[in-house]
Amino acid sequence: MTTPSTQPEGRSEPLGADLSTTGRRASRKLLAAGLIAGSIEWYDFFLYGTAAALVFPRVFFPHSSALTGTLLAFSTFWAGFVARPIGGVLAGHLGDKYGRKPVVVTCLALMGAATFLIGCLPGAATIGALAPTLLVVLRFLQGLAAGGQWGGIVLLLTESASPKRRGFAGTFGQTSVPVAVIVSNLIFMAASGLMPDDAFLDWGWRVPFLASVVMFFVVLYIQAKVEDTPEFRELQREASRAEGAVSRAPLAQVVRTRWGTILLGCGLLSATNSLFYVSVSGLLSYGTDSLGLERDLLLAVVLASSAAMLVTLPWSGHLSDKVGRRPLILIGGLGVAVWAFPYFRLVDTASLPLIFVAVVVGFVFQCLTYGPIASFLGELFAPSVRYSGASLAYQLSAIVVSGGTPFLMTALIAETGSTVPVAVYIMVMGLITFASAWFLPETNTAEIRDDPHAIPGTHLYR
Repeated sequence: MTTPSTQPEGRSEPLGADLSTTGRRASRKLLAAGLIAGSIEWYDFFLYGTAAALVFPRVFFPHSSALTGTLLAFSTFWAGFVARPIGGVLAGHLGDKYGRKPVVVTCLALMGAATFLIGCLPGAATIGALAPTLLVVLRFLQGLAAGGQWGGIVLLLTESASPKRRGFAGTFGQTSVPVAVIVSNLIFMAASGLMPDDAFLDWGWRVPFLASVVMFFVVLYIQAKVEDTPEFRELQREASRAEGAVSRAPLAQVVRTRWGTILLGCGLLSATNSLFYVSVSGLLSYGTDSLGLERDLLLAVVLASSAAMLVTLPWSGHLSDKVGRRPLILIGGLGVAVWAFPYFRLVDTASLPLIFVAVVVGFVFQCLTYGPIASFLGELFAPSVRYSGASLAYQLSAIVVSGGTPFLMTALIAETGSTVPVAVYIMVMGLITFASAWFLPETNTAEIRDDPHAIPGTHLYR
């Protein structure tokens, strides 16, 4: 086999380069496993956001006013995002030292256990203040798991794919997000629609959380059937030859040498994270409490809008393999900034069809950034510190932007009586994404795209 011109001497080609029937079958199984595992993981994480908007204020904060209860519920929602960078740091360090697969398996098991236990948690009427305290603890564990799993699943997909299909492969991890939104909303709507409100608030809301027990079957499958990535196995072989390929302190190394890239990588996610959590969580609370819309109809709008992401995300990843990562992220970030004010003008009409237009257009712009980011963030870092660098950048945005957005939206609207400040916030987030992409280098340049053997990003750390 000819060694690719852009690979270090002795490095084997990625699994995805094998064009045999066996290789293609293994690649398809890995893509499916990544999509299913990520979908269940994000289902567990997003389910909490829906419950925080619609159920938790009355179950865990029953003696608070409607506004205070919602703010308290969203503050517990934020706890998961506070934990995500910690999970990303721990998982990144372990994933760069011991492999992507074992860390992914651990994170998936932790998420399934924490979500299941939330479904078993008594309300404040039964155990008083201990109930919201335990809720925060379990949400924190969810955050640790979510913080660690993203980098592992994305790297399992991209590092095992053909160099010319890494953008597309990475979107199977990203596409798990809208799948999770759709599934969590469908199950939540079914549970609330099949029983009276009193029964739903008493025990029905628990059913979607208890359903996360299926995660353990996914964990068993990945543990038994999925191998670690070819790039990490190559690092291990080089380390066994005393070449020091596996870093002893990957987190410290990447922070010391690539802190600027980490911060810009965090900025890349500002647009998609802010508008996404406005749409799937903040909008539910605002629409039901302030606009007087029916809960299930608004959930249906979010669900239908998310379906557009199922197509746009893989398409954006495929396109990034053809034209580069940065152009799509630049367009998406600018699109979110421009769409921020029309978005809320449409939402404030309280018309469900116009709200659908607002959310679906916003989701399309988000996909242009979120799709390529799966491969782009990883390609910015060398394989020996890739899990640490990509996870830290991704999860820093979670605590800075994602977790606080529903809380901030609710507080700003309550203080001003207007959605204009929220629109300004979203516009700023879009511009931060645009600026971050502008200052980062392209990993999939024209020269790399034209070379059949070149691997995106290799020129940045050779």
